[in-house]
Amino acid sequence: MKLETKCIQAGYTPKNGESRMIPIVQSTTFKYDTSEDMGKLFDLEAPGYFYTRLQNPTNDMVAAKIAALEGGTAAMLTSSGQAASFFSVFNLAGIGDHVISSTAIYGGTYNLFSVTMRRMGIEFTFIDPDCTDEELEAAFRPNTKAVFGETIANPALTVFDIERFANAAHAHGVPLIIDNTFATPINCRPIEFGADIVTHSTTKYMDGHDAAVGGCIVDSGNFDWMAHADKFPGLTTPDESYHGITYAEKFGQGGAFITKATAQLMRDLGSIQAPMNAFFLNLGLESLAVRMERHVANAQKVAEFLEKQPNVSWVNYPGLPGNKYYERAKKYMPNGTCGVISFGVKGGRKGAEAFMKELKVAMIATHVADAHTCVLHPASSTHRQMSDEELLLAGVSPDLIRLSVGIENVDDIIEDLANALASIGE
Repeated sequence: MKLETKCIQAGYTPKNGESRMIPIVQSTTFKYDTSEDMGKLFDLEAPGYFYTRLQNPTNDMVAAKIAALEGGTAAMLTSSGQAASFFSVFNLAGIGDHVISSTAIYGGTYNLFSVTMRRMGIEFTFIDPDCTDEELEAAFRPNTKAVFGETIANPALTVFDIERFANAAHAHGVPLIIDNTFATPINCRPIEFGADIVTHSTTKYMDGHDAAVGGCIVDSGNFDWMAHADKFPGLTTPDESYHGITYAEKFGQGGAFITKATAQLMRDLGSIQAPMNAFFLNLGLESLAVRMERHVANAQKVAEFLEKQPNVSWVNYPGLPGNKYYERAKKYMPNGTCGVISFGVKGGRKGAEAFMKELKVAMIATHVADAHTCVLHPASSTHRQMSDEELLLAGVSPDLIRLSVGIENVDDIIEDLANALASIGE
């Protein structure tokens, strides 16, 4: 099936007389006839469900759809994109281990890695995604367990060279983890370029309607854990909390990573996605291919419009021929990147604040990547505690506007922007 068809049909095939839509299994627990039947579940000897904190049928159907879209072998839903990022790394690395991450990642993920997970004893080296080969090679250590990057960074819009970093990671016997939230599998399938694990904040384009927070992790099934058994003892040696099961042996390359993440991390941390949220997510997935095409088309027209405006200082969008990442974006995302644009307005902070006040169609919100056009001026909102000097050090200029172009009529979006830009300097 092509991607557009998988958006509709993958993950769930109803039998004769069954619900056409994925059913919402709104239950915490599941009944069994004998203790022996339930015991097989706890021993991971039989498929099934015993407590929604670990797994739920609704979630698994939706996860299977996302795995099909990404071309992976297994997937799991999490309560948020942050939980997906945490689980994807923590499933491989523990106290005393080391991870390499791109500097161009979502600020919340950066804080998760640099502060919270560092307190857990995991050390991170942050590296410029445009670093030299020598700098990349120097970042690896004997205790490195993974490399992490974002297909399109939020909000820098840096396009990650997936193939290059995958080759470097594999040369050192570690997997590449890619956050594919902004591109979605409609515009980029990182596994085809060597990524081993793919994560998503499903809250964004996948849900697409501001309805439900969630995350997802997809395993490519390509990384050979047993070939690097000494690096990943959690996958390649017996887990005494599950009767000595060795995940890589029992579940193979295609199932070991997700089974371990479920049996250990979800069991102990419980960051499960609510079945109702998974149902909303599936509704969003059904229209994902159609919406992404419209997001990209609208954003391209808006970016081209902004480039020509006298009150706009600069525009950052990978779809523009003059953009630093234009050629790389064409390689990894030939059908377009995403709907998010960054641009600066004349007059700095003051000009940006004047612009924001006049918007009528674009909604001021911290969110991005949904059907509505959303806009944010970080210097006066999410980063308002910083001085102009501190903003520049953080890569956020006082004039920066982050615009998430929705699927409204593009002429209405452009007219709204034009009216707001005209107010600058009045």
